[in-house]
Amino acid sequence: MTQKSITGTVVSDKMAKTVVVQVATTTRHRVYKKILRRTKRYLAHDDRLGAKPGDTVRIVETRPLSRHKRWRVAEIVERGEVAEIAPREIDAEYLSMRREKETPPAPQEGGEVTAEGAETAEETSPAEAPGEETSEANEDSES
Repeated sequence: MTQKSITGTVVSDKMAKTVVVQVATTTRHRVYKKILRRTKRYLAHDDRLGAKPGDTVRIVETRPLSRHKRWRVAEIVERGEVAEIAPREIDAEYLSMRREKETPPAPQEGGEVTAEGAETAEETSPAEAPGEETSEANEDSES
């Protein structure tokens, strides 16, 4: 009896002596004849702990090793390159940088003019609130 053998990409190695291998196949739709790309994930036994995410591996069929494991890693065909930083960390860093750019700096105490040229709260008259315009300002804007 010959063993089935398929080639796929390792997508996870977080389990003990087990890797998740994603195998992509292309099929043609029966009616519309469009080429479809299907993917299936297999749990494969990796007793040598050599396969890492991004690697292309060949897995062969074997006896049931657990509830879902029916395959074992035969060889590592090609080593893959995976970023050392997880995508979530990259996104978090990017979002924090973006928030810093969007929010203006808080006004400084001491009555100084800030870098943008805006006056601080001490330089405005007490009758005016920092966000309100006076009637003179309204008249100037209308004319």
